[in-house]
Amino acid sequence: MNTISPQQNSASPVPIRRLPIGAELQPDGGVHFRVWTPVSRSVAVEIEGQRSHPLSPEPGGYFSALIEDVAAGTRYRYRLDGREMPLPDPASRFQPDGPHGSSEVIDPAAFGWTDGDWQGVPAEQLIIYEMHIGSFTPEGSWVAAMEHLPALAELGVTCIEMMPVAEFPGRFGWGYDGVDLFAPTRLYGKPDDLRRFVDRAHALGLAVILDVVYNHLGPDGNYLTAFAPAYMSERHATEWGEALNFDGPGSGPVREFFVANAGYWIDEYHFDGLRLDATHRIYDDSDDHILAAISRRVRAAGGGRSTFIAAENDAQVARLVRAPEANGYGLDALWNDDFHHAARVALTGRREGYYSRFLGRASEFVALAKHGFLFQGQDNRDRETAALDLPASACVIYLENHDQVAHSGAGLRGHQLASPGCWRAMTAYFLLAPGVPLLFQGQEFAASSPFLFFADHQEELGQSVKKGRAEFLAQFASLASPEMQARLDDPGAVETFQRCVLDHDERERNRATLALHRDLIRLRREIFGAGAPKIDGATIGVDAWVLRYFGPDRDDRLLIVNLGRDLLLETVAEPLLAPVEERAWRLAWSSEDPNYGGSGTPEPARGGVWRLLGQAAIVLTSGEPTL
Repeated sequence: MNTISPQQNSASPVPIRRLPIGAELQPDGGVHFRVWTPVSRSVAVEIEGQRSHPLSPEPGGYFSALIEDVAAGTRYRYRLDGREMPLPDPASRFQPDGPHGSSEVIDPAAFGWTDGDWQGVPAEQLIIYEMHIGSFTPEGSWVAAMEHLPALAELGVTCIEMMPVAEFPGRFGWGYDGVDLFAPTRLYGKPDDLRRFVDRAHALGLAVILDVVYNHLGPDGNYLTAFAPAYMSERHATEWGEALNFDGPGSGPVREFFVANAGYWIDEYHFDGLRLDATHRIYDDSDDHILAAISRRVRAAGGGRSTFIAAENDAQVARLVRAPEANGYGLDALWNDDFHHAARVALTGRREGYYSRFLGRASEFVALAKHGFLFQGQDNRDRETAALDLPASACVIYLENHDQVAHSGAGLRGHQLASPGCWRAMTAYFLLAPGVPLLFQGQEFAASSPFLFFADHQEELGQSVKKGRAEFLAQFASLASPEMQARLDDPGAVETFQRCVLDHDERERNRATLALHRDLIRLRREIFGAGAPKIDGATIGVDAWVLRYFGPDRDDRLLIVNLGRDLLLETVAEPLLAPVEERAWRLAWSSEDPNYGGSGTPEPARGGVWRLLGQAAIVLTSGEPTL
C-alpha cells in the first residue's frame, strides 16, 4: 500500500492511498479524491445527490481533496474548469452505467477473501485456459462462469487466462477496446463478483491471469486526453490509433498510471499475473522500459507468490523474457505464433497471408520442440531475435486462441478445419510439447460454436470497424474473394456475438474429445512432473517425427506423430528410436484409441519393423504402461 501526501494544511490527516489517482476510502471515514490534469486550472468533484466539492491543486498537475461525508457506493464525476460536461474518473474502479456514466466509489477491502494460503502455480506446471467471460456461458457473467471452474480443474487445467475486462462501450465485445482500465466491466457483474471468481479458482487450485491492453485505448469513451493530452504520444502511433506516451514530455504520471494498473489487478483482485496484449506496439525509448517497470510492480504486488507475465509480441523479441541482469525486461513468456502457424499449415494445407512462411512439415515440429521459435533472425528480417538461450517455459503454445479462431473468417475451430485423426495427433503433440500449453475455451470438448470478432459500437464507428475487419481478413487470398467478403459476419450484430456463446452440454455429447484432452494432460504431468526432462527429436519422414523424453531410472518415453500416410519402416537409421538397454518399447497411449473416436492401434514395433499409422500419434514407454 502506498502513502501519497498531497499538499494540505498540517491539521489535515495524511491520506492513505493504494493508487496514485482515483477515489479511495479512508480508514477514519470519508473518501480521498485525486486526479492528474495538468492542463486544468480548477477541478471539482460532483457527488450525486450532494453539492460540488473543489479539489486543491498540488505540484505536478495533480488535484485532490478529502470529502468526509462520502461512502462506498457513492457515484461521482469530475468537472474541469467549470466546463458544461462533467467527466468520469480516469481511475474509476467501477462504471455501473458504462464508460460515459458516473464513477462509483468501491471498497476493495469489503470482500472476504479465503485464499490466504494460496501460493500460485509455478510456470512449469501451467496449463492455461483462455476464457472470454461474455461468451463462456449464456449468462455472460463471472458468477455463471465460476460454476464451470470445477470441471476445468478436473480436466487438469491449472490456470485461467481471462480476456480483457476493463470497462468498454456497448453490450458486447472482446474487451481490447477498453477505456476505464481500473474498472471491471459492468457487463459481467460487479467488482466483488470478479473477486469471488478468483477466490473460487484459487480454492480449486487454479491460478488466474488477466489479459491487459497497454498499447492503445478504445475509440469510444476514452476521456484521458480531456484530463491530460500527455497520456497520448506525439512520437508514436499504432494501427488502432494513438499510442500511449511512455517516453515523451509529461510521461512520468502516465507511466505511474499504467504501472499502478498492473499492480492493482494483482493486489486488489488477487490475479496471478498478466497477459500483455500486442507489446510490439508499446513504444518506449527511455532507459527503463515500461515493460520492465510493469514486471517489477507485478512481482512486488504478488508478495512472494508465483506470478506469471506473458506477452504477445509479433516479433517474438527474446529480450522481453530475459532477466534484468541480462539486460532483459523480466517477463516470463512470449506467445509463440510460430507453433500455431506451423500446425495450421500442417492441418489445413493453406499457406496464405501470414502462414506463407511455414511449411507444416515434420522438421518444423522437431525444431519447435527443441528451440521454441522457428524464426530467430536467420533470414535477416528485423522482426525476430535469437532465443536459443530461453527455457521451454518461455513459450506459450497453442492450437487455438481468440485471434486465430476468428481469423479463419467463419470463426471455425481447429477440429472443423482438419481431419479427425490429424487433429487428435496434433493435439497430442501440442499437449506433450515443451512450453506452456494454452487451450481456448471449448477446445477441450470440440465446441461447435464459432468464435468471431464482435464489438458493439455506435453506427458510424461500427461501420468503420466492420470495414477494417474485412480489409484485415483480405490478406488471406481465400477470404479476399468477393463471395467470402460478402459473407463475413457483421462484428456489430448481436447475432454475431450470440453465435459464439458456448454450449456446455457439448461436454457430455463430445465425451471422446474431452477424454482425449484429460488423458493427455495427465500424461503430460507424468512426463514433466519431476521437472523438465531432456528432450531430443528427429524426423522419420516428411510428415512424421519423434520426440524422446529421457526420464529418470531409464524411464524414457517416445512420442511419434505421423500426419501423413501409414509408414512401414524395415530399416530405421534414427538412434532416438532405439530402446533402453534390456527393455522393449511398450505402447502406452494412442490417439487412435476408440475411447477418443479412433479406430484402434496395431503394435507399432515388432521384430525390428516399425508400423506407424497415418494421421495418428502414439506414446511408447520403456517402463510400465501409464494409461
